[in-house]
Amino acid sequence: MGIDPGSNVMGYGVIRCVGSKAEMVAMGVIDMRKEGDPYLKLGHIYARVTGIIDEYLPDEIAIEAPFYGKNVQSMLKLGRAQGVAIAAAIQHSVPVHEYMPMKIKMAITGTGGASKEQVAGMLQRILKISNDEMPKFMDATDALGAAYCHFMQITSPAASMGKTYKSWKDFATKNKDRLSPNPSLATTLGSGGITKSHNKEQK
Repeated sequence: MGIDPGSNVMGYGVIRCVGSKAEMVAMGVIDMRKEGDPYLKLGHIYARVTGIIDEYLPDEIAIEAPFYGKNVQSMLKLGRAQGVAIAAAIQHSVPVHEYMPMKIKMAITGTGGASKEQVAGMLQRILKISNDEMPKFMDATDALGAAYCHFMQITSPAASMGKTYKSWKDFATKNKDRLSPNPSLATTLGSGGITKSHNKEQK
């Protein structure tokens, strides 16, 4: 499940993952524009996110991280809304994963500077969403993008193998079966570097 935090309109999206494929289950928004009291808005967010979790029973939740702008008051409201949504997930023991907006855009469109329209259009093609199913508010497709971004992260080759690499030494330690039988090369890789002569062989 993906969530796009907002103090007036909060988006949500749910996808079903089967192996290396994903499909949309639902998406929509929590509309709080008619609610004037900021604290009642937070209560509404908690109740609605709780209801959505109870309805779809997501295994994990991906939430978009707040974008740090110049308006401090807007950031405060957005942070509170995100915190309440996270609290609802924690109350249900659902793991939460946070992604920066640029990370989500990059995962969906290949560029971190993509517009909301581009993200929505790409998701429509990827998940085969009909025009009738496309929402009025792009907060919903942004939330769906967060969910799909997380899906891509957990189904990447490195993630599926449980391997991430911080250095050559780390790579060598986790991939001993892929190292050269040449003792000097194995030692060089294991020490965290590659000699000039071996580097030429790689090219």
